[in-house]
Formats: sequence, C-alpha cells, structure tokens
Amino acid sequence: MKTYICEICGDAYIGEERPSECPFCGSRKGFIKDGADANPITEQLLELSEADQKNLEATLELELDANAIYLCMAGKAATYEIKAMYKRLAKVELEHANIACKLMKISLPEARTKQCSDEDVENFAETIKLEENATSLYTQFAKEATGKNVKIFFTALTQVETDHIKLIKNYL
Repeated sequence: MKTYICEICGDAYIGEERPSECPFCGSRKGFIKDGADANPITEQLLELSEADQKNLEATLELELDANAIYLCMAGKAATYEIKAMYKRLAKVELEHANIACKLMKISLPEARTKQCSDEDVENFAETIKLEENATSLYTQFAKEATGKNVKIFFTALTQVETDHIKLIKNYL
C-alpha cells in the first residue's frame, strides 16, 4: 500500500496504485503525487491579488450552490444509481468550496438549500447548464489568475467540471 496526495485538495488516498482521479475533489491523475513528493496548494502560503480573491469568492458561491442543488437532485432521483451519482457530485462541489476557503484562509459558510425538478431529465439538463457555466468561468479565472497556485486550482476545476458534463451526457 502507498499514500498518494492530491496537489489540489491535499487529501490522501491509500491504495496499491495512483487513482485515475482524486476521489475527493475529482482532480485528474496528473495532480496526484506520491505522498513524499506532494506539496498541495492548500498547504502553501499564498498572497492573493484582489482579482484572485474576487474570483475565489465567486467560486465559493458557485460551488456552494452546486452542492445544494445536487443534494436536492439526489433526493429526487428516480434510481439509486442517479441518487448516488448526485450525492457524489455534491461532495466534490463541497470539496471545491473547501479548497477555495483554504486558499482565502476563511471558514466554510453554512450549507445552503436549493430547489430542483422532480424529473431526472430536467435535472440532467440543469446540471449540464450549471457545469458549462462553471467551466466557462473557471477557464476565464485561470487566464486572469495572477498567482501560480490559483491558476493551477482553476485549471484543475475546469477539467473536473468538464468531466462532470461528460458524465451527465452519458445519462441523456
């Protein structure tokens, strides 16, 4: 067994092989390092520019809202598979909110609630819309980032949200 650590969220995975993506934040394999070699961005002292701070605040809001709506969708899912998938997405989005808080050196705000449809197909369409919006914003935020680690964070988020779109399209 080995310990692998995600460079984005800083969480450890213990297993025989490096996972294909972080089981906590969804970052791709390239961000997962052998435990001894890891230096997560959440553990580094960062000075945030005003622009990076503003974009991290917007990210926190977006991720908290995504967490809330995915929990709603999980509660209304027609099958256990869809329920489990939305619960997992909710956890990933909450982890993204946690990372933004760590980078800004603030506490995670209280959980939110959101309304969603009673129909899976409508929720899938809403999920794609939300994830496309997040992908677009995070691509823009990565370009605007003045700090190296903030740029890395937004690059990873862009990839994760893109992967979420691919996942949902498999259900359509």
